[in-house]
Amino acid sequence: MTLTEGKIGCVYQVERLQVKENVTRRLEALGVNEQTKITILNNKRNGSTIIRVRGTRLALGRLITDGIFIKEVQG
Repeated sequence: MTLTEGKIGCVYQVERLQVKENVTRRLEALGVNEQTKITILNNKRNGSTIIRVRGTRLALGRLITDGIFIKEVQG
């Protein structure tokens, strides 16, 4: 599933990033890598998603969240 489809308050693990190369590099610099755990804090109606990753809150647009593939972390 993509980050856009995730539920608020759930913890997920990033499986892969499928966005433009420059966006991938920027996300990796911010700590969003494969196998990183993230928590979805909010999904806005305008398409942006707010996540918590490594203690930092990030707001990502729909084009980016559609390219981040995640799986739910059990427990």
